[in-house]
Amino acid sequence: MLKYFSIDSMKIACWVNGNGFDEQAQSLFFIHGSGGDHSSWSFQYARLNKNFNIIAVDLPGHGSSEGSGENDINKYSLWVKKLLDALQLKNVIIVGHSLGAAIALTFAAEFGSMIKGIAAVGGGLKMPVNPAIFELLKKEPETAFELMCKFSLAKENRDKLAEPLKKSMAVANIEALYNDLVACDKMDLTEKVKIINLPSMIMCGEEDKMTPPQLSRDIAASIKGSKTCFIKNAGHMVMMENPEEFNKALIDFAKTIAAQKA
Repeated sequence: MLKYFSIDSMKIACWVNGNGFDEQAQSLFFIHGSGGDHSSWSFQYARLNKNFNIIAVDLPGHGSSEGSGENDINKYSLWVKKLLDALQLKNVIIVGHSLGAAIALTFAAEFGSMIKGIAAVGGGLKMPVNPAIFELLKKEPETAFELMCKFSLAKENRDKLAEPLKKSMAVANIEALYNDLVACDKMDLTEKVKIINLPSMIMCGEEDKMTPPQLSRDIAASIKGSKTCFIKNAGHMVMMENPEEFNKALIDFAKTIAAQKA
């Protein structure tokens, strides 16, 4: 169910468990990618909500949240801190995709004591954006959506997922999407991630063309003790393309963290 919070005087939407939070359970805090919303994680929260507290956010300016997005990863990270402060949850694992992965990594470096671990999905230390995408968003947004959808999915998944993905992007706030891509384009986490001292799983689709697997290997090489997980038959939208394998990896990672606590 969608629940609303007030952060910086803005109405913020999150998908949360319909029966409320279990204080003893682990909490999965999902952060979507550029131009997305909480529904990016529908294959996760529909299947994992019985065993975990679920919080799938709509970032400012996305989905049902007010605002126009941020053009800086650090600002998004600070916003996440404010939301987690409001939620007062323990045992939180942040799961972030693409832009969300960058936010998760930044948060772990800056506010790591607030959480138990992170899963960075389809991310990179740097995520430069093709200048043509910025131009197309200004002049021909539908063409930009088509290109982004095409390169977000492995070839074998395009027939099944391209249209739903394109439709979800078509209702996105263009200003927020543009700001998201600016944030990705200018970020450099090369030094920041080196101070992360948390259980970290770096995940990627084996056929990801937007943030190829090597980018995930580079992240993992910079974070002591981190794990990598490459999901077969999946591209950039790995959590939608192969949700069974993705969810299993996420559950196993959460179990590892719970065992360390015990």
